[in-house]
Amino acid sequence: MASLEILGVPHAYSLSEPRSNRPVFVFLHGWLLSRHYWQPLVDLLSPDFQCLAYDLRGFGESQSVGGGPEDFSPRAYSRDLRALLDALNVDRAWLVGHSLGGTIALWTAYEDPDRICGTTCVNAGGGIYLAEEFERFRSAGSSILKWRPLWLQYLFGLDLLFARANVAKMMARRWGKQRLLDFLTADETAARGALLDSTTEDEVHKLPHIVAQLAQPAYFVAGVQDTIMPPKYVHHLASFHPNFQNCGANTLELDGCGHFAMIEQTERVADHLREVATDAREPLRETSSP
Repeated sequence: MASLEILGVPHAYSLSEPRSNRPVFVFLHGWLLSRHYWQPLVDLLSPDFQCLAYDLRGFGESQSVGGGPEDFSPRAYSRDLRALLDALNVDRAWLVGHSLGGTIALWTAYEDPDRICGTTCVNAGGGIYLAEEFERFRSAGSSILKWRPLWLQYLFGLDLLFARANVAKMMARRWGKQRLLDFLTADETAARGALLDSTTEDEVHKLPHIVAQLAQPAYFVAGVQDTIMPPKYVHHLASFHPNFQNCGANTLELDGCGHFAMIEQTERVADHLREVATDAREPLRETSSP
């Protein structure tokens, strides 16, 4: 594991060998997760593309938040990412974001169009604010964090529960163990802040405006069996991008797939990424503030 201090916080990351004339794939994980879920994709893609995966501030091994930024909004995490890319001298990147990571990827593409040549959002969508549903979601997430210490006394077998949760077919047990580890070790301040700051009405309503103004290609991968981010919400957000006008050409639905497409259907996602990054084009148009 390598580490860099970004805006006062050490960030854990892994970076594969450089590859000429192609964008760097930059992978952003979701809430209560870590960079490790991208490794199967990195293994497939790194012979042809340089790959960067890192732990978001307060998650995985990027644990020290004391003295760092206390803003946990997607835009703040986008600032972290841009500082990391600066430090690693990455001047051309294709962002791949899972769930919350997809929102951060869209913000980064919007704010750094000269460097970000495209995005792929995996199991990420939204743009519709339903007050009661979001309140239930925030309440459930906050309760999980509040009672998290009690889970420690019931560790036996919990990895099996995490291996089955939110997927179409049970994942390998090692992924259940990784999910359990990430769940238990995430910094509570960061986890709560990221949950609350990314689900406000204002934040949810900003996303379609950002997608509509992106100068770069934006693609969306949905799992047909995803109960956390059902395909209809993925299609809704994708529809604001100009590429969607061509019969939804910027969306990919994966049958037999839940909320972890990069683990459940690794080869399909890898094929998609090879195709879109190899065919990366110039920006579609200039952006303006949302």
